[in-house]
Amino acid sequence: MRILGIETSCDETAAAVVEDGQRMLSNVVSSSVDLHAAYGGVVPEIAARSHIEVIIPVIEQALSDSATDWDEIDAIAVTQGPGLIGSLMIGVLTARTLSITKNKPLLAVNHVLAHAYANFITDTLLPGYQLPENPPSFPALGLIVSGGHSQIMFYKSNKDYNILGQTLDDAVGEAYDKVAKILGLPYPGGPSVARTAENGNPKAVKLPISALENPYDFSFSGLKTAVLRAAQEIVGKDYTLPSSELPGLLSGKQKADLAASFQATAIETLVRAMVKAETEYKPRSVLLAGGVAANSELRRQLAERLATPLLCPDIKLCTDNAAMIAAAAYFMKLQSANPYKLGVIPSL
Repeated sequence: MRILGIETSCDETAAAVVEDGQRMLSNVVSSSVDLHAAYGGVVPEIAARSHIEVIIPVIEQALSDSATDWDEIDAIAVTQGPGLIGSLMIGVLTARTLSITKNKPLLAVNHVLAHAYANFITDTLLPGYQLPENPPSFPALGLIVSGGHSQIMFYKSNKDYNILGQTLDDAVGEAYDKVAKILGLPYPGGPSVARTAENGNPKAVKLPISALENPYDFSFSGLKTAVLRAAQEIVGKDYTLPSSELPGLLSGKQKADLAASFQATAIETLVRAMVKAETEYKPRSVLLAGGVAANSELRRQLAERLATPLLCPDIKLCTDNAAMIAAAAYFMKLQSANPYKLGVIPSL
């Protein structure tokens, strides 16, 4: 079964063809991240306009790369939510139109759940990918971490799963972006903070881990604020100093130490919860997914401190992509949606 996946939840326009949920025949991503860098974050209107410009060429490229014509496509899977409403609308309206004109079933996919299914892609002839040898075994424990979502999932099967805990405020990727802005590092914040942290002392600044009633919930807003207050104190100022002035007052070493201390605390928050969840739920496999799953230090610590084998997607499948959308649609055995009525759900 060959599924064409379409993903437009944020600033990546993506299309991919995946066979039987595991064999990736193509994976095309056009990102507008460079357009947003000047603003320090994604501008929804710019993202939506970019999707309009490139979505048809991206889909055509995905079909061409996979050597697949429309007669060989069995279904179209598209991200219905969560995400930016303008971005989602471009993908869903395109998928609806193609479903009607090509007479193909339309499958609506939850973007956050789909991130985990990047770990189910185990085969491709595309160059430059490092994929797991085998898909996750159930029951499985999952950590999904990105700019918009941070949550721990427990999967009994593809159809039976629940959220053990999630962030109560900022997602960890969002915290990375905000700390990057405090330190004057470029957007996106995840990679820039991680690179800066390599030259810093992770124990230079003591930062708090929020104590919550549910041990599997997260809170990163306090950590972000603690970094701000620590930076203000380092430069000899109080809380009234605007954060926009900090980059010019901090030395390179101070920025590296703050970045390293923040990253160490954020990762400890995640890993500590996962170790406890592993002990309680005894999974057969643990999977990591989402944009922050590309962080090498997070991967290293999870692999070292968990007894269960850790599955990580290829770096190129951590950020938003359509291969995960197609794989999720296959394994979750989604029912066909009405192509004349399917709407977007930004807060799905």
